[in-house]
Amino acid sequence: MLGVPEYYATTMTMGLGSYGVLVESHEGRPTKIEGNKLHPSSRGGTDVFLQASILGLYDPDRSKRVMHQGKSSTWDEFVSAWRELFEKYSKNDGEALAILSEPFHSPTMFLLKKEIEKNFPKSRWAIWEPVGDENIYQGIKTAAGNEYQPVYDFGKAKVILALDSDFLFRESENISNLKGFSNGRRVQSERDEMNRLYAVESTMTITGGMADHRLRLRSSEICSSTIDLCHFLSKAGVVIKGFDVSDDRIITPEDNWLRYTAEDLAKNRGNCLVVAGRHQPPEVHAITYAINEALDNIGRTISYYEIEDAVLPSLEGLTSLTQAMHQGEVETLVMLGCNPVYNSPVDLDFTNALKRVSHSIQLGFYNDETGKETEWHLPQTHYLESWGDARAVEGTRSVNQPLIEPLFGGHSSIELLGLIATGSDVVGHDLVREVWKTLLKGVSPNLDWRKTLHDGVLAGSESKSILPKMNIKKIQQVFTSVEKYEESDLEVVFLEDESVYDGKYSNNGWLQELPDPVTKLMWDNAALLSKKTANDLGVKNNDLVRLSVAGNEIEAPVWIVPGQVDGTIVVSLGYGREGIGRICDDVGFNAYKLRRSSGLAFETQVEVTLTGRTYALASSQDHSSMEGRPLIREATLDEYKKHPEFANEMVDVPDLQSLWDEHLYDKGYQWGMSIDLNTCIGCNACAIACQSENNVPIVGKEQASRGREMHWLRLDRYFNGSVEEPEMVTQPVACQHCEMAPCEQVCPVAATVHDKEGLNVMVYNRCVGTRYCSNNCPFKVRRFNFFNYTKDYPEIVQMAQNPDVTVRSRGVMEKCTYCTQRINRAKYSAKREGREVKDGEMVTACQQACPADAIVFGNINDPDSQVSKMKKQNRTYKMLEELNIRPRTSYQAKLRNPNPKLKKV
Repeated sequence: MLGVPEYYATTMTMGLGSYGVLVESHEGRPTKIEGNKLHPSSRGGTDVFLQASILGLYDPDRSKRVMHQGKSSTWDEFVSAWRELFEKYSKNDGEALAILSEPFHSPTMFLLKKEIEKNFPKSRWAIWEPVGDENIYQGIKTAAGNEYQPVYDFGKAKVILALDSDFLFRESENISNLKGFSNGRRVQSERDEMNRLYAVESTMTITGGMADHRLRLRSSEICSSTIDLCHFLSKAGVVIKGFDVSDDRIITPEDNWLRYTAEDLAKNRGNCLVVAGRHQPPEVHAITYAINEALDNIGRTISYYEIEDAVLPSLEGLTSLTQAMHQGEVETLVMLGCNPVYNSPVDLDFTNALKRVSHSIQLGFYNDETGKETEWHLPQTHYLESWGDARAVEGTRSVNQPLIEPLFGGHSSIELLGLIATGSDVVGHDLVREVWKTLLKGVSPNLDWRKTLHDGVLAGSESKSILPKMNIKKIQQVFTSVEKYEESDLEVVFLEDESVYDGKYSNNGWLQELPDPVTKLMWDNAALLSKKTANDLGVKNNDLVRLSVAGNEIEAPVWIVPGQVDGTIVVSLGYGREGIGRICDDVGFNAYKLRRSSGLAFETQVEVTLTGRTYALASSQDHSSMEGRPLIREATLDEYKKHPEFANEMVDVPDLQSLWDEHLYDKGYQWGMSIDLNTCIGCNACAIACQSENNVPIVGKEQASRGREMHWLRLDRYFNGSVEEPEMVTQPVACQHCEMAPCEQVCPVAATVHDKEGLNVMVYNRCVGTRYCSNNCPFKVRRFNFFNYTKDYPEIVQMAQNPDVTVRSRGVMEKCTYCTQRINRAKYSAKREGREVKDGEMVTACQQACPADAIVFGNINDPDSQVSKMKKQNRTYKMLEELNIRPRTSYQAKLRNPNPKLKKV
């Protein structure tokens, strides 16, 4: 029906992971991404990358044409050129032919790979991604004899230890991880229990901010501390096979922390979990496997699966391929979706190796650093334009179906692989459909195919978990052979960025302007330092320094971060792009220029030189304290059990009377929201979802640095405690839809008014931009359009906008509307059926995106609605309620669950 959106299920892949999504489409134009509840990796939730991927589809800087030796060409001309090479390699079994791809977990891609290996047995195939789980797979292979896929069930774990693992955000399967973790964190009354999280890390992360106990350690010290942990586990009665408890060890200042953590883990055998981060070396993952095995966690809180239809990342494979290229042993190189000129280890010198290849072909989303160096560059399709398939980490198969024709005539990896394998130009649908004919062997395969397309997953296709047998001899060798890293004054840690990841999202304006969850920086990366390290170096925020590693240098601005370990510099990957797009060009610095194959995660020898210059960074929050105001109310679990009403007792709310008649809601709808700070992690998924749903523009670094960012929903971040050992808390803040709204009282033209269902609404074409309402808002959640930011949007970017929401112009005040367009859509559907809107039928964009299920919205007048029940909990409070403004959004106070034997940090 015209004007009524349709929804389709598809799959977004990221490395070896796949995430089921539901895509809203208006007249054939995709506009919004939501999580698919049927998919095991998304379970109805999303993260910032899934939400922002809709903008990537309409990126005007995408690769638009086939390029041959720097000049425009066509796909047909490339097909003709490849068929000549195909004949040649068919005769010599593919000698001097090589393929470099990103890792994938796809039945169709895997079968095409096998066909290429069959047709060209002498060809090479290397797998590379700059940020991946190779160390995890290698560690598991050492411990269990094979590369298995771990799947964690954080919902069953009462005690969790994260070893340099940001499993709530940066690690693979972060959405399902958070779903389970938040379920173990959910408290409805003082009678409930909650999990306990210990975190060991070098810099403050989202996971570290949620931890009940956090230990600062350099990344290079994690391995030796993990062995120390084994000693204390052994003393607590946990027998770790292959570990010699009689080994001499050096007593460290962290002993009490590790001792009590080990005792807590030992008390919760089978109900605990130890996870190590992807950046830690394989030895740490092998030891972690042994610890989980000794704690009886395998098969309970952690399961392992055979890895099928997949290829795994391999630095060794990339190194071998690059060496062969340098030696002239590769004549034709095909690169699928990867950008090694930009992100491969600097010591491999991939750029010069590529120059020795006679025929180089790159399939890329952008004509990027690698595309500009190749003979052939081919535009790659977006996942919303492509046919494909994938498998989730536990084996569930899903289909990737396009929602729109390729905007720029691109082709998918499947289509290029099909051409390489057979010399025939076959469309992606036919390639995928042929493979799925063998996968759907039921009574009605055509019906099963249509149901799979509808659901987004093939029901019952998950694999069976296995119980690997630990290789005790190998584990013993790991314990005896681990060497400590050479101590140094400074080390540098390389992390994927929380906005642009490894650089693949660097031209996405929504993500560039998204404040970092911890630093609150936008439009840049920085050299993150602890306060002590900054003082020792004699630098402060915005000072420009030169970082040197083994003769490689970059310049980067300094940013001081509470909670970071001394002697560590943390830099984010994915910035410093050139000639890619109008969003990312000349933004930040390229940390890949320091990254060597021997130190992909961290380097223990780095030199810092002061340049005497400064570089202005943009931050969305210039203070980190609540200044004595209990905006976020917090207690320990024990304190909550003793004083269940603590949240409301923290503030004295006077019994003030209104100057006018109050609104009455005897019947009908009264909309309201509740946010649980105990499960919210501050991941920003809600902020991007709001931006996508409500056509919120970006303003650029200059305006953002002046505090003019337009986000309707912000994530406030505060630190509590010392600069060295702080706790971090986060609070989503949007328009509170106050019952006694201060904004309504001062608007001279009645542009902001109260409606009969309790919403504070805006009449955009009545607003004259006095900004009185913003001045009178104590929450500072109103955004003023200083400029007509959307005026110069390319037409293709406008295709991403929601047609149900007004696109605002200059001089208009705007803010959160509780997604009033969604409210009206739900009311319209209910009215047609002669009923009231059911609880859960109306879902706001932020609520739907939240992977922690921390946000609840609904009708307060319905006593059985979830939001009514949430508001009746004794942890419920309203921010600044002492002002008698009566916010319609309420919060549940945050709880921590510290170990009584450890001091609260």
